[in-house]
Amino acid sequence: MIDEMQEPRNLVSIEDLGRDGILEVLRESETFVEVASRRMPKVPALRGKTVATVFFEKSTRTRLSFEMAAKRLSADTLTVDISASSMSKGESLRDTLETIDALGVDAIVMRHHSSGAAVQAARWVKACVINAGDGQHEHPTQALLDAFTLREAIRSARGTDVEDLDGCRVAIVGDIRHSRVARSNVLALSALGARVTLVGPSELLPVSVEGWPIEAATEELDAVLASTDACYVLRIQHERMADAGLSDLREYRRSFGLTVERARGLAPGAWIMHPGPLNRGVEIDSQVADGPNSLIRAQVRNGVPVRMAVLFRLLGRSRDIEEVIGDGRG
Repeated sequence: MIDEMQEPRNLVSIEDLGRDGILEVLRESETFVEVASRRMPKVPALRGKTVATVFFEKSTRTRLSFEMAAKRLSADTLTVDISASSMSKGESLRDTLETIDALGVDAIVMRHHSSGAAVQAARWVKACVINAGDGQHEHPTQALLDAFTLREAIRSARGTDVEDLDGCRVAIVGDIRHSRVARSNVLALSALGARVTLVGPSELLPVSVEGWPIEAATEELDAVLASTDACYVLRIQHERMADAGLSDLREYRRSFGLTVERARGLAPGAWIMHPGPLNRGVEIDSQVADGPNSLIRAQVRNGVPVRMAVLFRLLGRSRDIEEVIGDGRG
């Protein structure tokens, strides 16, 4: 059970939000989706605020969507090029972050290859810290946009405005052990009532699932497909496999790849999800990734309004959202 915490100063883990906080982010994301549909998709919600993106790992979707989200909220943005920073001269992570903090930024959006780096950063700086992925730990905003995307798909299919994901059966397939996305999604989806099953080869499943709020962990993908509402596919995290790896990708694809043939075993109308980047022809076939039941493009699209909601929650709570949104109309 996720502990409820009100008005967190940072977003390091999904546990910083709890169920009520997650639902609030999803509700406010709906409002920012409406903003995106306007002729001028920008509101003055964070005018005068500065958001710094500090990425120690490469990123396309997360970094760009955070920068776009900040700009649509009228915040100033500061992109830190780590390769050109003083860290290349030996400066420590703490000194780098404290230097950025001393510039007067209001939020630091950080991705780092070490698990727990975002937790440390939150202890060192006065600015809000948003975890954009830290090692094998968590990626909370990815889980939020995934929950938002899945809820929107359920609403569209049922024709009703469901609030949560109660009873939705989600299979997360692939490299669970090394995935920060899997950890955040298990916490977020289960908090909203989804029934989550982890699927993968033994060497890519967690060493222990004790404490994970899941239905089951299994190596038998074909056995769970017919009872799955959403199949969430992960790539193999080769860059985080200092301890182990897979010697035969063809065997992995045969047993765990979401091929065209295997996808036929899914429940009718089951959705396909993937956080990207995709390794087409390994964990998923192009025809499946681009098929009518795929939510992959919607996940990318929803990254901006969801991250707008996160930034507004942390930096703009003294303002009424309806007043802010109204300021941008016309």
